[in-house]
Amino acid sequence: MYIAEQLKKQSISEYLLYMWQVEDIIRAFGLDADKIETDYIPKFQLDAERTQELKGWYESLIQMMREENVTEHGHLQINKNILILLTDLHAQLLKSSKHPFYSAAYYKALPFIVELRAKGDAQTEKGELENCFDALYGTMLLRMQKKEISPETANAITHIAHFIGMLSDYYKKDKEGDLEI
Repeated sequence: MYIAEQLKKQSISEYLLYMWQVEDIIRAFGLDADKIETDYIPKFQLDAERTQELKGWYESLIQMMREENVTEHGHLQINKNILILLTDLHAQLLKSSKHPFYSAAYYKALPFIVELRAKGDAQTEKGELENCFDALYGTMLLRMQKKEISPETANAITHIAHFIGMLSDYYKKDKEGDLEI
């Protein structure tokens, strides 16, 4: 909760990846808030009040996950909404002639995005941005597991991360009212 609040202000893309990780952590604990309280939250070394706040946050996420039927896979609507906002901003930035560096970063990443889409699950229709976030999240998981990442994948992730980072920066500027499109 505390990390999420900070990330949401600093970098919407890091926030979204963090929230996907939180969803997976909740799943790993079997959607059991008591287990999260006893086995996970103590790692943060919080006082009793903040521990209870954090447990309450996890409980509300667990409830949402159950209500939205994303207990085994998928993402909460609050996270999907972030993707929708980013997709709208992405479309506006591409249409605008005021942001050529953004367009250039997108077109450098596009071949990798196309390749990701081709490798993806044909039964699920994901947008380009969700494919990018899937790639970033998957790479993050591989790194956490200390698994090898091929040079080709690392190259693709570099371009995708640069593009998503720019989009995240523009999102922040837009939220602050400092973006001209």
